[in-house]
Amino acid sequence: MSVELIDTLVDRVQYDGELPRREDLSVVFDELDFQQACQAYLWALPLVSYAQWKTQHYDVFGATGSDLVHYLSYRDRLGLITANATTPYILNFFDLSESGALVIDLPAGPTAGGVSDFWQREIGALGEMGPDQGQGGKYLIVPPGEAAPAADGYYVLKSTGVNIFFGFRTLDPDPVRAQSLVDAVKIYPYSQRHNPPATRLISPDGKTWTGDQPGGIEYWERLHGIYQSEIVDERDRFYLAMLRQLGIEKGKPFEPDERMRALLERASATGELMAQANAFAKRFPGSIYWPDRHWDHVLNLTNPSQRGKGYEELLERTAWFYEAVSFSEAMNSRTPGAGQAYLGAYTDSEDDWLDGGRNYSLTVPADVPAKLFWSVTVYDIATRCLIDNEQRRGDRGSRDADLVRNADGSVTVFFGPVRPESGEANWVQTIAGKHWFSYFRFYGPLEPYFDRSWKLGDITPR
Repeated sequence: MSVELIDTLVDRVQYDGELPRREDLSVVFDELDFQQACQAYLWALPLVSYAQWKTQHYDVFGATGSDLVHYLSYRDRLGLITANATTPYILNFFDLSESGALVIDLPAGPTAGGVSDFWQREIGALGEMGPDQGQGGKYLIVPPGEAAPAADGYYVLKSTGVNIFFGFRTLDPDPVRAQSLVDAVKIYPYSQRHNPPATRLISPDGKTWTGDQPGGIEYWERLHGIYQSEIVDERDRFYLAMLRQLGIEKGKPFEPDERMRALLERASATGELMAQANAFAKRFPGSIYWPDRHWDHVLNLTNPSQRGKGYEELLERTAWFYEAVSFSEAMNSRTPGAGQAYLGAYTDSEDDWLDGGRNYSLTVPADVPAKLFWSVTVYDIATRCLIDNEQRRGDRGSRDADLVRNADGSVTVFFGPVRPESGEANWVQTIAGKHWFSYFRFYGPLEPYFDRSWKLGDITPR
């Protein structure tokens, strides 16, 4: 049997004794810069993701630092990476160098929210999982390096970044009560607290947009742009050396020559390939939730700081922030009845990628351990966004009034490109020629989820 050798760097370079020929040094340096760019791509994913999303808010939707964007309809959310199709989102991005300390006035009620920096590290939770515990209150977000003003009546959060994200979801199933919570949220600079400007709610309003990290040279342009203002921790200084080699520095324009442009475009494509494998075929210990099932515990970050014991959770963070946006401890609940829990399926019961041209079924056993509700959602593998199907529906869950249950209390959910002869109410349409993956969410996960005594079926070809 003949073995085809991989064309490595060593194979491509000719030697003058024990040294590379001087005319081959360019090959070595191209490979060095390329490998650094691939690693920089993976490292920068959470930062570029939020920077991209902010451009959509400000450039496409027309949002400002006095606004919140309300994602309500299915179309609104089509550009939002792994959005929940069941609950509305209300959020925006803010530059503390422009606003100074920022006030978020949250009403009492069932909400789940948080504030994070652009590395997508949670600064603080708000709402039911925050210090107000659903009772509402005023939060004061203080810019990095600044002292909090001497003010009573605020929950103070010290930001770890100049740019921040604030978002929340209403958990009240009644749409009227939920909307009243949305309308009551106020956000304004602390300096304007005595006469705060109105907080405007705006909508994507059917506009085409994408929060997906851009490809090619645009990825590096987005990184260069946000790097001009954002803080980078001491732990990341070696990555800054890589960026400098790639032509990305603070206070300097990004002007790659023809060689560097070609190299960065190739590194973007290769970096995304690595990110896909890292996210959709996880190698982290304990990722597989049940040993005999094809469901992964998708959130492998141990805490909002993205720091493990003795190391930084680089690949764990890369996996999550390639396939999703935002991280909160509430999304990785360890407390029965509180927060959320997420499981992901990327393959079927036969360990094949989920294919939009095939038909599948999923059995959800009775008594799902979710205090509030559960849902199963379909995402496009390429964009990681809700599937853009003709049906205009990407999920099924316990809140769906038309959901059909089996005699034993279980639910059979169907996936496929063509409407099934029966079970249409439980069907999510997939798209032939495109692969997909799924999240199963538990809102208020209960003890049988945590002790794994309740077990979800596999997505099975039919």
